[in-house]
Amino acid sequence: MPYELKHVFASLPQMERGVAKVIGGDPKGNNFLYTNGKCVIIRNIDDHSQFVNCVRFSPDGARFATAGADGQIFLYDGTTGESVGTLGGEKAHGGGIYALSWSPDSSQLISASGDKTVKLWDVGAGTAVTTFNLGSDVTDQQLGCLWQKDHLLSISLSGYINYLDKNNPNRPIRTVKGHTKSIQCLTVHKNDGRSFVYSGIVVFPLTPASHYWDAETGENDCFSGKGHSNQVSKMVTNADNELVSCSMDDTLRYTKLGKKEYSASDVVKMDFQPKSVSVAGGLSLAVCIGQIVLLKDKKKIFTLDNLGYEAEVGALHPSGTTAAVGGTDGKVRLYSIQGNTLKDEGKTLEAKGPITDMAYSNDGAFLAVVDEKKATTAYSVPDGYSVKNEFYGHHAKPVSLAWSPDNEHFATGGMDMMVYVWTVSDPDKRIKLPDSHRLHHVSSLAWIDEHTLATTSHDASVKLWTITY
Repeated sequence: MPYELKHVFASLPQMERGVAKVIGGDPKGNNFLYTNGKCVIIRNIDDHSQFVNCVRFSPDGARFATAGADGQIFLYDGTTGESVGTLGGEKAHGGGIYALSWSPDSSQLISASGDKTVKLWDVGAGTAVTTFNLGSDVTDQQLGCLWQKDHLLSISLSGYINYLDKNNPNRPIRTVKGHTKSIQCLTVHKNDGRSFVYSGIVVFPLTPASHYWDAETGENDCFSGKGHSNQVSKMVTNADNELVSCSMDDTLRYTKLGKKEYSASDVVKMDFQPKSVSVAGGLSLAVCIGQIVLLKDKKKIFTLDNLGYEAEVGALHPSGTTAAVGGTDGKVRLYSIQGNTLKDEGKTLEAKGPITDMAYSNDGAFLAVVDEKKATTAYSVPDGYSVKNEFYGHHAKPVSLAWSPDNEHFATGGMDMMVYVWTVSDPDKRIKLPDSHRLHHVSSLAWIDEHTLATTSHDASVKLWTITY
């Protein structure tokens, strides 16, 4: 009876004649109890009417439980595979069940379901002791659970981890939130003496576009309301305590940080997809595909078309008098801001290659530029944008740059998964953070203070680093 072993769901905790018993599933979704994973069938188990999602042995090995898309939980003898009962009768949950976890003493277990609940079961009685209600939104479906000593945990479709409270089943003790998709950008803002990190992601259905994190405690949440519908490419904060973000959904959004809620009225529709946004002096500069847009009071006041080059990133001087725009041709063009217009003064800066990111120091004294040729160049603004220093170290293209509040250091992150902290006056004085994000490149950087750097990556994590000079 040659069945293919598609999945190994669980293994008996003790060996029997030197062989561990294994539960597997066949292509039809039935369960079989195997002795060695080589299709030696002890018993054909086909009680479920739909695909089996989870099988778990009790810690003492006396029983194992199965849970399926049919909303049922069956119990079996751990030695013979004989059916010994069900939990909840014909229906344990109102939706498919995705996970089970036993209590350490094997007397109880918890189950996680697509009906947005987790249930605590008395295995002996076959009844639910407690039902934990985790919400009503589609993202509140429960896909995983864990009984770890005295802690009961579940995982929602949103990716949030819930610490369940037996005494208050309608409200978790704690919910750990965070991104589950690639993080594209981040920025930092201080409010009432506390620093918050704001991050934006590559948006997928049912995933919030932006999160905010308390830099001191790590506590975080997501913005409420309907936000960007596509990748958030860049975000900054302005003097009005607003988060300004641009997205591949062809919009700029201005979100009040005090409310942490998206507003439909604070959206600016762009003619073309924005790649970058910068703010200073009450102005916003959006660099779009084939277009540069200057905004004030959340309205477009000037548009520059027919550029003659491919603009990639922009930066406003802190004084609000100059807009620097970097292109894929390896040049930085400086535009003077005169009233409500951008004027090309014919001033260009030569970088080593196509520009990937750039930023002015907070005091406006320097402009730092990174390019695809793995070079970083710092220009001295008071000296007519003369080259102050050039910096080398990345093994692959750097894609992000951020200045320290001390205006003496800046950090760069690259496709080589490395972060460098540079000293503007001395290219040889640098700090290297190798493999800062081991799985993916460093997508964005921001400084919380002179000695604390926040980094993020497509590994969906935000990291804080202590920098000591």
